Amino acid sequence: MNEDAFREALRGEMAAATPPPPMSTAVALGAAKRARMRRRAVWACVGSAAAVLAVAGLTTIGPLGAGGFSPAGPGLPVLPYPSTKEAWPTGPDGQPQEDRTARAGVRNDQAIKLLTEIVSVVPAGYTAPEDPANPPADRQPLRSYQASFEEKVNGVEVWGYMSSAAVAQGDQVGRLLVEVHTVGNQLPAEPCALAQQFWGMQGECQTVTVQAAQVGVIVRPTNDDRFDQWAAYRHPDGVVVFVAQSAQNPTEGGLALPTLPFTVQQLATLAVDERFHLQ
Repeated sequence: MNEDAFREALRGEMAAATPPPPMSTAVALGAAKRARMRRRAVWACVGSAAAVLAVAGLTTIGPLGAGGFSPAGPGLPVLPYPSTKEAWPTGPDGQPQEDRTARAGVRNDQAIKLLTEIVSVVPAGYTAPEDPANPPADRQPLRSYQASFEEKVNGVEVWGYMSSAAVAQGDQVGRLLVEVHTVGNQLPAEPCALAQQFWGMQGECQTVTVQAAQVGVIVRPTNDDRFDQWAAYRHPDGVVVFVAQSAQNPTEGGLALPTLPFTVQQLATLAVDERFHLQ
């Protein structure tokens, strides 16, 4: 039987049925009161059940999973999120450094030593001027040094030492800079690949032999004039040394040197020099 046929049959049955006799007013009022009381009782039960379920839900109903609701156990304790930031190396006072730079202690001493060695190799005919006692606030120092923590590799701290000194002939001033990276650094071993890593600068590279050592020397930068030439050498123990020279000193901004202080061979020899082989 389809839906239309069902409706027609229902109408026919309702039309044929004998309607019940009308109730008296008293009977009707009594029926209405009883119906109202039943409705109130039902709603009261529903409300009580809902309240019980709500309270029970807070303590016994867990999240909906693949198998439906599951009992909820006690909540997991809130744990502090672990910090992934590694502390800076410990300074000479026994406390972690404030940042990468070591301002005291053995590492700082190594950077000072590096500056001293730079001044000691300035060739004859040149001077390494010192900073005045009270230099202007906006003037960069003629001599500088810094020791910086770079990273920790397999539990070994890798440090970088960088020292720089002005090199002068009269009022013409250039610059000599040495940068050392200690054992554990991830710099390449191939001489020219290593040389191209210095400050991200590129240029024409030559491999220069110093005794048994192979040194990469950038003899002509591609498009960076911060330095005119630099040499790079990786010692057998992994220590890396960069030696860079420039005819112009950016801290002075005056006249440039007419020629560079060192030849390509001399620059390569300095990169191998044990005086710059620091740990």
